[in-house]
Amino acid sequence: MAAPKRGRSGSAQSKPWRPLALILIAIVALTGGMFASGHSTPRLGIDLAGGTSITLRAVAEPGQESAINKTNMNTAVDIMNRRVNGLGVSEAEVQTQGDKNIIVNIPKGTNSKEARQQVGTTAKLYFRPVLATEVSGGAATATPSPSASTSASDKATGKATDKATSSSSATPTATATSQGRPVTDGLKADSTPSASASAKASSSASPSASSSASSSTSKLEAQYAALDCTKKSVRATAGKGAKPTDTTVACGQNSQKQWQKYILGPAQVDGTDVKKAQAVFNTQTAAGWTVTMDFTSKGAKKFADVTGKLAQNQSPQNQFAIVLDGDVVSDPYVRQALTGGNAEISGSFTQEEAQSLANMLSYGALPLSFKEDSVTTVTAALGGEQLHAGLIAGAIGLALVVIYLLIFYKGLSVIAIPSLLVSAILTYVIMSLLGPTIGFALNLPAVCGAIVAIGITADSFIVFFERIRDEIREGRSLRPAVERAWPRARRTILVSDFVSFLAAAVLFIVTVGKVQGFAFTLGLTTVLDVVVVFLFTKPLMTLLARRKFFANGHKWSGLDPKALGAKPPLRRTRRPSRPAAGPVDPKEA
Repeated sequence: MAAPKRGRSGSAQSKPWRPLALILIAIVALTGGMFASGHSTPRLGIDLAGGTSITLRAVAEPGQESAINKTNMNTAVDIMNRRVNGLGVSEAEVQTQGDKNIIVNIPKGTNSKEARQQVGTTAKLYFRPVLATEVSGGAATATPSPSASTSASDKATGKATDKATSSSSATPTATATSQGRPVTDGLKADSTPSASASAKASSSASPSASSSASSSTSKLEAQYAALDCTKKSVRATAGKGAKPTDTTVACGQNSQKQWQKYILGPAQVDGTDVKKAQAVFNTQTAAGWTVTMDFTSKGAKKFADVTGKLAQNQSPQNQFAIVLDGDVVSDPYVRQALTGGNAEISGSFTQEEAQSLANMLSYGALPLSFKEDSVTTVTAALGGEQLHAGLIAGAIGLALVVIYLLIFYKGLSVIAIPSLLVSAILTYVIMSLLGPTIGFALNLPAVCGAIVAIGITADSFIVFFERIRDEIREGRSLRPAVERAWPRARRTILVSDFVSFLAAAVLFIVTVGKVQGFAFTLGLTTVLDVVVVFLFTKPLMTLLARRKFFANGHKWSGLDPKALGAKPPLRRTRRPSRPAAGPVDPKEA
């Protein structure tokens, strides 16, 4: 019988504690990270925790299929996420699935009907004049923004300048009392067409109407003074539901990532007046990435009128705010009337920021149309019942596997059961960590995938044990049988797990929605099966093979040579020694 080879396999045979220590360290580190993150349990999906899940499919106009791309889908997700959070939901999830689908998961306690109306509808985009603005929250005042210089070429083509550094941010501008004017003066200074019309109407109105207008102004001043845009609950309601003809308050984020509050005049231009907007890298100046806008003929006239009025004012009344769903996403200055039917917004944009703002301007809101494919609403009680049923099914599956191992493999179950427990611990900890990291949520199909994985993991142990038994049947003792069986079992395990992982990967790619939970869990547990077999099961088997209980083939060890029908032990044989070479005796010849 050939002795085991030296080298890597010999080292692994002589020092099996190394991989065992490695996997133990990994378990301790991952468990520590789980508790440190504050997420000691996996996040539950809608079907287990209760809530509403909405599946939306992107639909393109004939001949415009290329509009369904990653950039537009991400823009749509950002806008939908803003809308859902506007409902006051703190744990809502909006994410893409596949190339054409968006999944919106809204936890229990949210009006699902309102959510359905919000996520897929076309948003409202308006251009409103800025009447007053200041940094909100602790920093009650902000220094005036530097004036935006306009080059001769800018004047010729008609361009607005925006000092915002983000497509979703507003610019820190002058304070509400800048230029020595209080908020009330800012309201009076609104010289936009709608404001002028309102002023004329109010001058000819009855005293009661004038009193009502004064009361409305006082109310708006009070709202503005009390507005704290640093609070998420305040941002969720500020400016929402305001009519285009109303003067309103709003929130936005400036380039220093501070929250800015605004008083905005009636809308002068809406999103439908923008014919086209695109992100352009300006190589002729140091502006970098900019956003260009082309208006419709009707929009060009309205934009020329409002910019002509705004250019006559001082900061901040020479700004207009681009307002999407009640939130200020940009607030460029105006230095001159822009009459060419186009404008350019420049600032310290990155390519992604410029593209995002261009998408919002081009499409009015959502860059694509969406069709509602499915809506699933699960009550918290039903979700709890399904989770309970899933856990019971998992426990039954695990118990049946353990019983099978105890009956057919007896003492070898001492190796298989701890291996199953290690695999279960790793799966649980990693799922808990993936929740806050990538947004993984454990749903009912994912629980099914974990249950199926119990059988896949047990199958790997069985393959290894049967290979060892084959070697013992050939007459080998346990220790060499383990080392000879491992290479053959290893190949089978790797091929089997590769096929399972490939099936899970294909299923994850081609499916949408909850089925992906099954595929993801199946793929994860398949990878963990390989890790556990290589770093725990095999080294533990090597250690136990040195124990007399297993080495001598006790009848309860599961490796009894008699019970396995083993051949007589293989013995090392020697070839007869050959006589030394030398001269031949003539007599013997």
